[in-house]
Amino acid sequence: MMENENLSTEACVEEEEPPKLVNGNDVQKLKDLSISHPTNEESAEVSDAPQKDEGKSKKKKEVPEQTDPPSIPVVELFPSREFPEGEIQQYKDDNLWRTTSEEKRELERLEKPIYNSVRQAAEVHRQVRKYIKSILKPGMLMIDLCETLENTVRKLISENGLQAGIAFPTGCSLNWVAAHWTPNSGDKTVLQYDDVMKLDFGTHIDGHIIDCAFTVAFNPMFDPLLEASREATNTGIKESGIDVRLCDVGAAIQEVMESYEVEINGKVFQVKSIRNLNGHSIGSYQIHAGKSVPIVKGGEQTKMEEGEFFAIETFASTGKGYVREDLECSHYMKIFDAGHIPLRLPRAKQLLATINKNFSTLAFCRRYLDRLGETKYLMALKNLCDSGIVQPYPPLCDVKGSYVSQFEHTILLRPTCKEVISRGDDY
Repeated sequence: MMENENLSTEACVEEEEPPKLVNGNDVQKLKDLSISHPTNEESAEVSDAPQKDEGKSKKKKEVPEQTDPPSIPVVELFPSREFPEGEIQQYKDDNLWRTTSEEKRELERLEKPIYNSVRQAAEVHRQVRKYIKSILKPGMLMIDLCETLENTVRKLISENGLQAGIAFPTGCSLNWVAAHWTPNSGDKTVLQYDDVMKLDFGTHIDGHIIDCAFTVAFNPMFDPLLEASREATNTGIKESGIDVRLCDVGAAIQEVMESYEVEINGKVFQVKSIRNLNGHSIGSYQIHAGKSVPIVKGGEQTKMEEGEFFAIETFASTGKGYVREDLECSHYMKIFDAGHIPLRLPRAKQLLATINKNFSTLAFCRRYLDRLGETKYLMALKNLCDSGIVQPYPPLCDVKGSYVSQFEHTILLRPTCKEVISRGDDY
């Protein structure tokens, strides 16, 4: 590009060189080419011009502030279209050289558009969770909470088909339910003072997903349980890095997690890591991209690699530390590499078209289908699941009566450093 620009400038210069042989016509041409000197009035106008521009630019610089409740799309709050980077953590030991490597910095420059997209999604996540935390209180209907959160995401991310929007349903699993619960339409569950709620929601720009979660408990009795998963997640983030073995991350997480105990109604519980729940790598339009980050020791030897996104999440439990599928299903997702599978039921074909158009391979829930005007779709949805096109994700539960807390961040293993993209002032 630069070479082309130089060539064109040179061409202009050559055109404007005065001809060497001067005859009558050439003199006239030279007069036409000569620069006329501005009059006093004109020069006054010229000197005023920059001041006018300054005035305009001052007006432009007045960036709107976010409203309460939030309603201004995040893109309007950052006119430069440059979104803030997350927390930067340096690599250690054998990877220390990456920090100053010019080659690695160049790789990052090439990836800048992707980094910026995922940072925009993270900024939306931060603003939405800040607002939701400010309005959360016992007595709220869970369905109202979810719809308020989701509508705020839609506004702030400037929802636009598959280009920008919600990455997966809002998980608001309570107490012994660890994950994958969101109310279906008509659900009357109410948030109670003694509930432990995991609020797990996702945002995306062009399929670049932020998967980030926190736990809410009104009763301070649960604070040590929340702290266990928050600190375990931070440990997992700290231990993660290029060429780090997944099993080593899991071992470090478990050690921190199980150093906590919590007293609930006079009974002391040793906090446990839920051994069959994991963090995971994230791909484009793919929430689970193939690698699992264990939260106990003894996991696989696979290594994390440069350029990968990971959701580092940990679950602290007062129960068995093991989950099983239970309760009514609400979460579904089209299988990422499902090829063309012929369908007999016209209603199933029709539903699949709706899923492809609105969600593609991003997760969805029944409420999202209701919102699109789909009705009487349960049989068709079951058919899609039975045909191996859609995967159901029922709620995952520890033993009844136990309590589970969760914290989660999305990290990016950049060539020169590790970025905790979803980090905020809150956690």
